[in-house]
Amino acid sequence: MRIELRSDTFTRPTPAMLNAMMNAEVGDDVFGEDPTVNLLEKKAAEMFGKEAAIYCPTGTMSNQIAIKVHTQPGDEVICEQQAHVYIYEGGGIAFLSGSQVKAIPGQGGRITAEQVVGAINPDDVHKARTSLVCLENTSNRGGGSCYNWQDILHIRQVCTMNGLALHLDGARLFNALVATGQTARQYGEVFDSISVCLNKGLGCPIGSILIGSAEFIRKARRVRKVFGGGMRQAGFMAAAGVYALDHHIERLQQDHDHAKQIAKVLAHKDFVGTILPVETNILIFEVKGRFSSQTLADTLRHYDIHCMAISPTQIRMVTHLDVTPSMVHKVCEILEGL
Repeated sequence: MRIELRSDTFTRPTPAMLNAMMNAEVGDDVFGEDPTVNLLEKKAAEMFGKEAAIYCPTGTMSNQIAIKVHTQPGDEVICEQQAHVYIYEGGGIAFLSGSQVKAIPGQGGRITAEQVVGAINPDDVHKARTSLVCLENTSNRGGGSCYNWQDILHIRQVCTMNGLALHLDGARLFNALVATGQTARQYGEVFDSISVCLNKGLGCPIGSILIGSAEFIRKARRVRKVFGGGMRQAGFMAAAGVYALDHHIERLQQDHDHAKQIAKVLAHKDFVGTILPVETNILIFEVKGRFSSQTLADTLRHYDIHCMAISPTQIRMVTHLDVTPSMVHKVCEILEGL
């Protein structure tokens, strides 16, 4: 029994999701005539109380489209130093938007309003023009940590006062909503644009939704075309997204519970150091003593348990809908025996 904990991107469509995909009504999305894509975009926009949305192949594309729309070449983007848009998107901010990054050392992948204020460049021809703040919720490298809602509101205030756009990399936003009890509409009221992955905890094989105003999405659609992201009969994949939004959000709590269950066992092991607070479905912990992160990952692989050494001293495990209670029991049992 293979237990895949490297990422929630390994999820596979459920039989019901596959059925929805096979029976999807499709057209040509570049012409705006794929009814299932249109349905998904309308559904996502309404969930967040926004005017419009656009379906993209990947979360990286959604984020990079948003950054391109919000900035001009030579601008500067503020984000946390381990933000996905900065360290995991191939240098896209520089390559695609011609902008540079001011990376702030945060706490658990999160930054504060005070830090944003301190990072804004003055109106000086010698300085890059600060135009955009990007937040990530949940934070991947922060161990799936969630922003405090008041901190987000304070950052919004700073952005409004300084004429900055505010984008959310919400790849795992629904995990944050389930964990905190906040709503999609609250986020839609605060952020100028939001990207949400469908291909992680929601279990779709592909896809991300970028959400914003009608004018923002009009510009985003042109940028998506330039980036090569225009798809044709994309409704077969969009149908998975519609199904996921209807059926796979509330069940994310089980993934959070599974991550906490594994963390509880790890906390008592002599080869485990610091465990980042487990708020959602990502578990990052320090390995010490008789194992390195890689040797521990290799040992677990011997039992067909697959996790990821993300540094010489840290391992990441991610729970998702393909990780069953019996699999979690086996992981805990093997860890107990090491």
